Formats: sequence, C-alpha cells, structure tokens
Amino acid sequence: MTAPTLPPHSSPTAPAPATDTAADAAADLRDTATDTAAGASGTTAADPGDTPDETPADDTAGSRAGAPGAPLGETLHTQVISWFDGNARDLPWRRADAGAWGVMVSEFMLQQTPVSRVLPVYEQWLARWPRPADLAKEAPGEAVRAWGRLGYPRRALRLHGAAVAITERHGGDVPAEHAQLLALPGIGEYTAAAVASFAYGQRHAVLDTNVRRVLARAVTGVRYPPNATTAAERRLARTLLPEEESTAARWAAASMELGALVCTAKNESCHHCPIAAHCAWRLAGKPEHEGPPRRGQTYAGTDRQVRGKLLAVLREARTPVPQPVLDRVWHEPVQRARALDGLVADGLVEPLPGGLYRLPTA
Repeated sequence: MTAPTLPPHSSPTAPAPATDTAADAAADLRDTATDTAAGASGTTAADPGDTPDETPADDTAGSRAGAPGAPLGETLHTQVISWFDGNARDLPWRRADAGAWGVMVSEFMLQQTPVSRVLPVYEQWLARWPRPADLAKEAPGEAVRAWGRLGYPRRALRLHGAAVAITERHGGDVPAEHAQLLALPGIGEYTAAAVASFAYGQRHAVLDTNVRRVLARAVTGVRYPPNATTAAERRLARTLLPEEESTAARWAAASMELGALVCTAKNESCHHCPIAAHCAWRLAGKPEHEGPPRRGQTYAGTDRQVRGKLLAVLREARTPVPQPVLDRVWHEPVQRARALDGLVADGLVEPLPGGLYRLPTA
C-alpha cells in the first residue's frame, strides 16, 4: 500500500459547530451535497452535478503560462508541491502507519471541523478501534459516545456503518478501488476520491472547500467558489490533474494544504503563496466577491445547541436516562421536544418504554 499523503483539510482556526441539527444532512459533508452516500441522506453518490462531462474547461486553465511554453497546470503542480514539501504539517493521518483506515477516519472527522479539534479524538479513536472490525463489533452508540463534541455526530453513525460494511464485504480491509469505496454506506464522491488518493496514491480529483478556493482564485480569478460544487469546477479540477498517479495524489494534498494555510477564506497570505505570480485573482486586483452574501452559522439558542446538550447527557450516562433528566438541559419545552425528536429521527438516540432514552444499540 502506498504511504498516505493526506491533506490538511480544515484550517486550524476555522470555526466549527459543536453539534448537528435535524436538517443539516447536506451541510455536514464538507463538499456540500456531493459527499452523501447512497441512501444515507437526501441525495445519492451519483450526484446529478457529477455526471460525466469531459468537455475541457476554459483553455486558459491549461495554457496560461508561468514560463514560456509551460502550461499553467504544470507550473502550479511544480510550485505548489515544492512549497508543500517544505511546509506540510506533520499530521498523524499523513504518516505511513496510519493506513487506509486512519485516512478514512480522518476524512470523516475533518468534515466541517478544524484540525485542532480533530487531533485528540482521532488519536483516541484509533487507539480504541485500530481496524474497521474493532469498531464494527461495537454498538453504534459507542461511536456516537466516542465522537464527543466534534460536531455533526451523524458522521459517527456513518463511519460505524462503513466499518461494518468493510468488515462484512472486504474482510476488514478498506478497499482500494474507487467504486468499492463509493459503495460503502456513508461514503460519497469526495470521500471515495480522497481515500483512494491519499491512502492508495491513486489519480483522482479531490475537491474540498480549500482546493475549490485555490482553483477559484488562481485559475478562475474570483474570490470565492460557488456555494455548492459545480460541474464546471469538476471539469477544471480534472483538466489540472497531473497525469502521473503519485504526482496527482501529492498535488491533491498540496493544494488542500495551500488553501488551509495560505489561501484562506479571510486574511489570505498572498506574500507567502508560491503561485502568487500566476494567480488570476491577485493579478486582477483581488476583485470583491459578487455572488450571494456568505453568512456564518449561528449556534447560540438554536436547535443545534439544544441537541448538543441532550447528547452530552446521554454520552455521559451508562444507563438509560429518564425524560425529567433531559428536561433539565433546556428551559423551553417546545424547542427541547423538537430537538429530542430530531435526535431520535436521526438514529442518534433510542427511546425506550417508560420515558427512558439512550444512545443507539443497533
């Protein structure tokens, strides 16, 4: 197996919600509506926006030169990968001993969550469940319990489901084939491409928010990419993908790190950017964003906060929790009931006779 070259994903200072909501199925996957597993939420892995379309992106993406005769893609690859070689963070899921399972666990945890919050939970998770079969033996509620306050805890259920499927279908080894990865519960197009690329060194376009922002600025010349990944972005990513497999995997990790550390959503560090001289957005004078306003997520007083408080009580309890105990976590009864009903509907809480509740056991 090729040693993993996993990306940094979220910025270490990027905010992340503490818990999920009843209606965040599309939002709690980092690549916005493209990384939902078949049957796991409202869309399928065969996302309509990812239909085969090999029409080349704008020719300037392949020919705008950084040096006489050098296509832009080649220039970007060389300079970004060289920068990555000297600036990549030492993260545990990038190390050779992480294996494909470590890569997969990190991919689930890093969705909508900064690296600094993931690191301790990741270490604890791999110490407890070093292989998919170890997790598969446990009740799904144990995955939710161990997830702690990473946020969007349905990811824990999806990761548990993937571990069960890997154990049953693949003998406990994370499959290397993209199609087999995509067939796992909880795995969508983004995660399948990321695991195949970072764990197995394969050639896939890996588009997360950081990469999309780098390409939007460097090639397209706009401050931010669209809110949801478009077919045009995928065509561009494929056009810029290096032909050689190991270089393509390195490019995916390097461009993601660049977006996380330098080409950030706010306060970008263009003076530290290895491709500043070729960046279409910078060369155009950094025009302001012309799309819909980009609004941050609120948390205080939302159902999401109430759900988090309810789950915190259930995670700490080793026996079923009576309704009156849960009632104490939030003063407003209608919102509290709605939040609890949402947790039950999402499979994160299991109701029992007699007004008792616990984390799911099956």
